[in-house]
Amino acid sequence: MGQSSKYSHIIKYIKSLFPHHDFIPLHEPRFIGNEKKYVADAINSTFVSSVGAYVNQFEEMMQQITGAKYAVATVNGTAALHMALLVAGVKQGDEVLSQDLTFIATANAISYIGALPVFLDIDKKTLGLSADNLEGFLQEHCKKEGGATINNKTGNRIAACVPMHSFGFPCEIDRISSICKKWGIPLIEDAAESLGSYFKGRHTGTLGLLGTFSFNGNKTVTCGGGGAIITDNEELAKLAKHLTTQAKVPHAWEFNHDHIGYNYRMPNLNAALACAQLEQLEAFVENKRELAAQYKAFFQEIEGVEFVTESLNTRANYWLNTLLLNDKEERDTFLKEANSSGIMSRPAWTLMHKLPMFSTLPHGDLTVSKWVEERLVNIPSSVRI
Repeated sequence: MGQSSKYSHIIKYIKSLFPHHDFIPLHEPRFIGNEKKYVADAINSTFVSSVGAYVNQFEEMMQQITGAKYAVATVNGTAALHMALLVAGVKQGDEVLSQDLTFIATANAISYIGALPVFLDIDKKTLGLSADNLEGFLQEHCKKEGGATINNKTGNRIAACVPMHSFGFPCEIDRISSICKKWGIPLIEDAAESLGSYFKGRHTGTLGLLGTFSFNGNKTVTCGGGGAIITDNEELAKLAKHLTTQAKVPHAWEFNHDHIGYNYRMPNLNAALACAQLEQLEAFVENKRELAAQYKAFFQEIEGVEFVTESLNTRANYWLNTLLLNDKEERDTFLKEANSSGIMSRPAWTLMHKLPMFSTLPHGDLTVSKWVEERLVNIPSSVRI
């Protein structure tokens, strides 16, 4: 089968999965539950900003879904990650280990504090941070000194590690957690894309000190803009909630503040929408997993195209279905043909170390990240109704 006809066959198949669309988005939201009812209720209550019953309900639902003891609602996923880094003790001049293939919010949140992201390689199977690369970097470049882990070359403290569960696929989080504990490095999971994903029966975000989620419009469940921090640490949860409410000291009428605070709480209107969406999370994930199973069966018969699947002992939400093509030329040809045919498809994010604001920062060996960047394509992944 020639290359052009191969992609035509793929395009035809994707269109058959979404037959009622002239244009097939990458991931569009589905509002088929209590969304309008709950938002109207929030409006009628007049509590539409950062205080309201739905904010509390959202936090309780996140605790129930993830199994975490505490959840803190935030205005978006980036704010959640910024706050998680702050309460974990990351400070200006520290270094934070993360992965080179990630959405820029991961690196931005680290930079907000004045800390320096150190970009490490990913694992080809999970597309998340490579445990082998993490361990190798620490052994080769770092030392333990006075209870802290220090980068030998820069002299900076390694203050946290932030792996991301890319496209909803859980990374090697148990090994990463074990390595971080050995080196005394706080682990913060960027679980923005992985709500509904599990590693060995545990929800993503619960294997580290803190986990963060996004409810942006393109996520599995959405509230337009929203985020959450989860943790089993009561002290950190209280601090995160305090700092995200402008660090206001509770009082019936006086305005006193005891820290530099942030206006990071999720508004009640967004929380109302989020609660309605969370009620449908399991149904959405099952729907998306059925779509992924159909893609997997189809692409097994297509030469030169690898469909990325969940790893052993994981249950992925398949937020964005992902292909790996033979090389960059084939990737670009596919993207051109698919998008010109009304099928929204996209490449991986530009690697962080290539961006001008991060290009001078230290990084590890990035062989797999570079290989994946040239080949990865995301294809339509919406819940089908």
